[in-house]
Amino acid sequence: MALSRIASSSSSSSILKPISAALSLRRPLSSDTTLTIETSIPFTAHNCDAPSRAVETSPAELLKFYRDMALMRRMEIASDSLYKSKLIRGFCHLYDGQEAVAIGMEAATNRKDCIITAYRDHCTFLGRGGDLVQVFSELMGRQGGCSKGKGGSMHFYKKDSGFYGGHGIVGAQVPLGCGLAFAQKYSKDENVTFALYGDGAANQGQLFEALNIAALWDLPAILVCENNHYGMGTAEWRAAKSPAYYKRGDYVPGLKVDGMDVLAVKQACKFAKEHALKNGPLILEMDTYRYHGHSMSDPGSTYRTRDEISGVRQERDPIERIKKLLLSHDIATEKELKDTEKEARKQVDEAIAKAKESPVPDPSELFTNIYVKGYGVESFGADRKEVRATLP
Repeated sequence: MALSRIASSSSSSSILKPISAALSLRRPLSSDTTLTIETSIPFTAHNCDAPSRAVETSPAELLKFYRDMALMRRMEIASDSLYKSKLIRGFCHLYDGQEAVAIGMEAATNRKDCIITAYRDHCTFLGRGGDLVQVFSELMGRQGGCSKGKGGSMHFYKKDSGFYGGHGIVGAQVPLGCGLAFAQKYSKDENVTFALYGDGAANQGQLFEALNIAALWDLPAILVCENNHYGMGTAEWRAAKSPAYYKRGDYVPGLKVDGMDVLAVKQACKFAKEHALKNGPLILEMDTYRYHGHSMSDPGSTYRTRDEISGVRQERDPIERIKKLLLSHDIATEKELKDTEKEARKQVDEAIAKAKESPVPDPSELFTNIYVKGYGVESFGADRKEVRATLP
């Protein structure tokens, strides 16, 4: 990120919350201060004009970005440890490195805008207003989880905040997202849907079929390719003849975004929302990176070098970028930012302890959330004899 220009704006009415009492006493922040910061690199556009690189923000927003991303990073690191301790079982896909996409998107949207994504969904859920206890309860298969312990890592869900879940079938969430966008247009509610998918899903036929319908009907659908450059263990150039995913919509406009720059993501998502409401679908390609392997069963080091991973950490890490802005503008000190990280660790540890107290689902829950209430359930045993059970 380039250094910013500081301007005074009387339109800002939010009350800024310092990260510590010491900061509040020593350096009170003005609620009418606006920072204009230029994105690290330009946007690259396809069949549309690129948005401005100058992004308006505030000290309060930058502090929130730092807190939220630090919390997400700590949550995912803790999830790694819980998995290795066998407290989390099954599939588990971590998001550390990609936090700027989830946070920047939230900064440009409201909770009536819908988000639907693939199975790397923990941070998206947290960004949509979910809490840590729900996260860890779900990961450990407990009743207190956001899906009552029945979904696990891949199936987080928070409908009341417009989050329509993580999905385990590669690319399947994109047609569902376009369906959500159809409902929004039908209801004339002036909101949009962000359908997220990875570079590994970018060649799915259903993606192009859904995009075709979205374009024909001018649906407020924004397809977001989180390009972390590796579909499972396959580099993008090995899987796609054209890895310029923002152009893959052909007749649909696209925008390539530095997905490690939270302010660039914010600006792009704001632009995309305005475009989709007026003109129909748009593709955003978020150039991002995952530090962990594809899933916990993937060491992530057989198809890429450790030097590559450490290079991204040193040069492009989204949290370090915000940290530099906070320090260069004298918004926070090194100690205060360290205190923020310690607080994130404390919150995660407390949430894990509470999640461990949550009971596992009752065996009867095996047959719930399958059929409409009142219609009972059907199951078949090994001998193929039909067994029927009626639920209360």
